[in-house]
Amino acid sequence: MKELLALLENYIILREENRELYYAIKDKHKEFKDFLSEKLGYSIIIKEDFIKLEKVYGKAESWMGIPGFTEIREYIFFILLLMYLEDKNKEEQFILSFITEYISNYYPNAKIDWTQYRNRKALIKVIKIALSLGIMKNNDGNEDDFSSNESADVLYESTGISKYIVRNFPNDIIKCNTFNELIKFNWDGIEEDRGLLRRNRVYRRLLLSPVVYNEGNYDSDYEYIKKFRSSIQDNFEKNLGWSIHVHKNGAMVVLDDDNKIGDIFPSMKGESEAILLLGTLIREKLDEGSILLNSSDEIILNRKDFNKLLVELREKKGSGFKKELRDCKEEYFIETLLNYMKSFLMAEEKDGDIVLLSVIGKVVGNYPKDYVIKDM
Repeated sequence: MKELLALLENYIILREENRELYYAIKDKHKEFKDFLSEKLGYSIIIKEDFIKLEKVYGKAESWMGIPGFTEIREYIFFILLLMYLEDKNKEEQFILSFITEYISNYYPNAKIDWTQYRNRKALIKVIKIALSLGIMKNNDGNEDDFSSNESADVLYESTGISKYIVRNFPNDIIKCNTFNELIKFNWDGIEEDRGLLRRNRVYRRLLLSPVVYNEGNYDSDYEYIKKFRSSIQDNFEKNLGWSIHVHKNGAMVVLDDDNKIGDIFPSMKGESEAILLLGTLIREKLDEGSILLNSSDEIILNRKDFNKLLVELREKKGSGFKKELRDCKEEYFIETLLNYMKSFLMAEEKDGDIVLLSVIGKVVGNYPKDYVIKDM
């Protein structure tokens, strides 16, 4: 079980960095291969230097992406870096200025000016991601020097792994013009919403998303979850030690304390603790009738009322918040909690309003009875 959890939590397992885990997965991967291939539609790449699970989403969500990347340019730099490494042999060396020259030549519809700090900073972020993934090594120099000096150079070495970072598609994706076309293109030849496609999509959504909501109007994914709930539960329990909770408007996996991976809710993060207290405050207001649920168990608030709700939370419960949330400006506090809720599919912005989704009321918390709450 721990080997499968490691595959799910790590983008890639490098033998050089973790020989014990590499060989443990190599020896035991057949034990969970059926779960990965038949239920999730995933494949495992096992090479001399690394092991990688080809993880694919069931539904694209706004929180998905490369951790730390905040701009489109960083993703473009990353793809161009992979393109540059494509022709490099294992252990072949190159310098940073070769990368900047390649990006300058192939960056789409613009000329990259490396005298601009923001461009250098973005490339440094991309290179550090590439180093952490093991697709290249730093042999001499420090890429951070590039932030203050566009002439700074660093010597790197290709590991030969870069060609396995981008997933292979069954067809030429250059024919796709939109994001939705790309999603459908990946399932070419499989009748949508039936059989293998739907099973893989449902298992992937349960695996990767904080919650799978019932979107109404005969949601085929949710109907599948309700119909095969017992089988899904057995598969997740057997292979991962996780249980499945299915409610009227949402389904989610619940992780055991011994089998937790990734960024989870609830956690010890200050934002998580604040949201648990917010859930309690929301329930109190539902009980007194000052806020109401719609037919989908959602709460729709205009931006002013939402801001007021979070301000009230900090005034009543903020003395126990972590220092950053306790002392920050009101606007920062509100945006921080809203972004956190959005990342766990607890809230969304729609037509200028904030929609609090049903999962926010499923897990609530409060201070211990002997905790003395101080006014903020």
